[in-house]
Amino acid sequence: MKDDPVTPGGTPLSPHPLRAAVLGELHARPFTPLETPRRILHYAFMIDPAAAQAERAALAAFCAASGVEPPAPTAKHHRCRIGSATLRWENHAEFSTYTWELPAPGGQPFTPKASAIPNVMASVPQPGPLLVAIDLHLVNESAAVAPELLFDRASLARARVLDGIAQIATDFQPDQAGFVRLLVVDRGLKPDRAGALVQRVLEIETYRTLALLGLPEAQRLAPAVQRIEKQLAQLTHEMRGTQGLAANHKLLDELTALAAELEADSAGAAFRFGANRAYHEIVRLRLATVGEQAVSGFPTWSQFLERRMAPAMRTCTSIEARQGTLSEKLARTAQLLRTRVEVELEQQNRDLLQSMNERTRLQLRLQWTVEGLSVAAISYYVIGLLLYLFKGIHDSGLDARVGAKLDPELGVAIAVPFVVVLVALVVRSVRGRHIERTDQTEKSS
Repeated sequence: MKDDPVTPGGTPLSPHPLRAAVLGELHARPFTPLETPRRILHYAFMIDPAAAQAERAALAAFCAASGVEPPAPTAKHHRCRIGSATLRWENHAEFSTYTWELPAPGGQPFTPKASAIPNVMASVPQPGPLLVAIDLHLVNESAAVAPELLFDRASLARARVLDGIAQIATDFQPDQAGFVRLLVVDRGLKPDRAGALVQRVLEIETYRTLALLGLPEAQRLAPAVQRIEKQLAQLTHEMRGTQGLAANHKLLDELTALAAELEADSAGAAFRFGANRAYHEIVRLRLATVGEQAVSGFPTWSQFLERRMAPAMRTCTSIEARQGTLSEKLARTAQLLRTRVEVELEQQNRDLLQSMNERTRLQLRLQWTVEGLSVAAISYYVIGLLLYLFKGIHDSGLDARVGAKLDPELGVAIAVPFVVVLVALVVRSVRGRHIERTDQTEKSS
């Protein structure tokens, strides 16, 4: 940025990356002085981000072909003189405007001789769909015709502005060529104030049109919102008598589908409704800036637009509010139903755990039974082996050689308690090691 601040010693200070953009925003769309009389043709085209670069390139090519300087790569506005006309281009968030300042036509404004629309946009590629087309005449009071002779009397809105040194009038209706006609009567304006007034009047009509873009969207969404409200009421009524996990799951799926549909519609319309509010506020601010004074027998622009625009804006606000309220109701209902499903799942889990505990107790009892039988069986076989061992020792005479006569059956009888206890200890030790290995396996997994 030029002239960045420096320290007393002359060392430049490092500026913020956005400093130039922030400071330049205040001067992005300056007022340009206008000499009376003058004719202004103003166009507004809707553009999307993909078409923005193509529009800038086409405008640069048009300027080059006309022998004038093209706009800077990052410029938001550009003004150039092409022959006897002056073109002012402005780039906005979702639209671009082309304003042509032309010499005043001969004769009175909007007469057949003066109403022929010059084909000024013939050499400029159209960047997007046309939304606004305005034919504005800035005339001296001496050349002005009574507005009621130029416009539809039923829709005529007129007012004195800027403390009475100018008058504005329009019927907000497109003529046969598709242009909304605006009349600005100069009753002592200086060029800079005339330029500021004309720009504000053009902005009022431009933003007024943009603010109404949300109405078709609201009308499109209204049937869907009403249907979802009815379905929510039906599902809420069914919830009161629904029992069982399957039935509640079905209701929850239906609620989720309704919520997804509503959120999709709401997300798609959020930008449009938000833009509508912003544009409507700009219209109000511009009308407040020009300082309207009523002309007897006619509504001011503020009165006319408030009466005609207010229902449309309320429709958009109502649909947006209904969507928000409906979203909250769907969320609460789904939460209640989800809580019921969770409670039912917990009850099922509790019943399942009780059943598992019962089976575990049965398995434990069976294990104890099997363990007792296993001790008895193993002890029986061990005692049988001891009986054979004692008989072999007795029959071979080994007991006589060591000086003690062994009775096999008595020896087995004495060994029975010891064998049973030993076998029981061994079985219990084996079971303990098995349980320990199982616990370690479960922990590692």
